[in-house]
Amino acid sequence: MSDDGLFREVDEEVRRDKLTQIWDRFGNLILAGCIGIVVVVGGFKGWQYWQAQLAEKAGMEWYNAITLSAAGKSAEADAAFDEITKSGHKGYSVLAKLSQAARLGQDGNNAQAVKIYDAVAADTSVDKPLRNLARIRAAYLLVDTDGVSDLTSRLSGLDGSDSSWRHAVREILALAHVRASDFKAADEQLKLILADPATPAALRARTVLVSAQIQSMLPQATN
Repeated sequence: MSDDGLFREVDEEVRRDKLTQIWDRFGNLILAGCIGIVVVVGGFKGWQYWQAQLAEKAGMEWYNAITLSAAGKSAEADAAFDEITKSGHKGYSVLAKLSQAARLGQDGNNAQAVKIYDAVAADTSVDKPLRNLARIRAAYLLVDTDGVSDLTSRLSGLDGSDSSWRHAVREILALAHVRASDFKAADEQLKLILADPATPAALRARTVLVSAQIQSMLPQATN
């Protein structure tokens, strides 16, 4: 055997001895660590599967509740929405609340609908876009009863030039001004809607109609 071969054999024996010593000393810890990793990964996969099952179940329940609502079965729909809310599924629980409020508003139960919208808007655990949607929907329901100042306060922060809700805010305030017979202020809001290139087509069409109706009511300019 050459010297190189002898040295390699000695090195391998030394490495084996070291590995044996390490295993004898830390083998149980290594096994425990491997088992722990398997348990954690398995638990996470199980949790993911459980969450998927919950989401699928909540989704079907929400669809069924919407179907009941569309069929005019209000009591059954409300019961279904309540069950989804109690389920604790974050996403569908909020959707159930918003859907129930929308149904109540369609049925003319504005006070109950606004109560639900306000609760969603005040819940900091809910995603901000949904909270803002709740604020907007509540304001639409209140436009025939609340004053301009109250609605302006409710919608504070949503009327900025970079806000995706600015179009709805302008329409709500325009309608509130019309109800208050302040046609000049209403016209100013309507002009903002029409001047904004990002205004949705349906809102623009509504705005043109309202603007045409109030033109004769605007104060005449004086020379």
